Amino acid sequence: MGLINTGPGITRPEYDRKTELIAFDQTKTGVKGLVDSGITQVPRIFHLPYPENINSDQTSGSKPTLPTIDLEGINEDSIKRNEVIEKLKNALENWGFFQVVNHGIPIDILEDVKKGILGFFEQDTDVKKQWYSRDVSGKSRVLYNSNFDLYSAPVTNWRDSFYCIMAPDPPQPHELPLPCRDIWPEYSNRMMKLGCCVFELISEALGLDPNHLFDMGCVEGLALLAHYYPSCPQPELTIGTPNHTDNDFITILLQDHVGGLQVFYENQWIDVPPIPGALVVNVGDLLQLITNDKFVSSQHKVLANKIGPRVSLASFFTTGIIPTMKVFEPIKELVSEDNPAKYRGTTVKEYGNYYREKGLDGTSALLHFRI
Repeated sequence: MGLINTGPGITRPEYDRKTELIAFDQTKTGVKGLVDSGITQVPRIFHLPYPENINSDQTSGSKPTLPTIDLEGINEDSIKRNEVIEKLKNALENWGFFQVVNHGIPIDILEDVKKGILGFFEQDTDVKKQWYSRDVSGKSRVLYNSNFDLYSAPVTNWRDSFYCIMAPDPPQPHELPLPCRDIWPEYSNRMMKLGCCVFELISEALGLDPNHLFDMGCVEGLALLAHYYPSCPQPELTIGTPNHTDNDFITILLQDHVGGLQVFYENQWIDVPPIPGALVVNVGDLLQLITNDKFVSSQHKVLANKIGPRVSLASFFTTGIIPTMKVFEPIKELVSEDNPAKYRGTTVKEYGNYYREKGLDGTSALLHFRI
């Protein structure tokens, strides 16, 4: 076995990364399994490349604050609604992100969702393993694994996940893991209502009819993605989720109290602090594509942390792996001779397939579809 130089004065034995990835994958216990085994050092497959340290903060001083938008009364008060639309427009043009409060989903339901995620990941290993899969053909309604891009991404991330498409064809109760069997359908129904509300506001912020994005099919699909970030013994060496954009129309995220989510804004990483009862909304690549860059799908990431576990649930408005023939391209009302279409048309499935094959490598999948 030879040695490789990883920086000034540092050498370490060569290793077969592919073999270690396969060995990790075959345990079917994910990052949590490593932590449960009592490891005190982060395995090499999780190390960020030298000398990059994604967790480092290069800036100092005061930082901008992510906008928070209050939806209370927007259906009764036209003045309030117009104010919210203006705030949303500014947030999506500049940040691609905002937090939303008074969104209509009760706190107790949000808490039950987080409990269900913890219940899934912390159940008996042999029970959890039955859900472990890398088959994205749609045969499995629920996919549990660690790192969807395990074999294509340059760095393995410090998180485990499970994923389920909840609309347009919701799973039968027995197809859902027991800890989430009751709360996920309830949460999904409420999330679809909130999503319709947000898409109405986005349509109006674009100067379009309130139903424009709904009629286009942006609210046809809903997929839930739960992440579990175990406590990390050496968080400075790895990352929970690297900088990336989302491959959907919008994402509405429920995060717990631990924190770690950051968004890239004005050439710096800004914390998205957990606000009790709030949800985080962000633009996905497909919304940036159909708005012809009017609204931005911003890079964001999640830091690894000694505090843990951290759990979150992302609600992706997309039909995902479900094949549909619908082609999405820049909205004709938003393009002109002076502002021509910047992207070619694509289906959600085509975009998603390219995104998954590319993996989370720090570059935007939108570049592949740019004219």
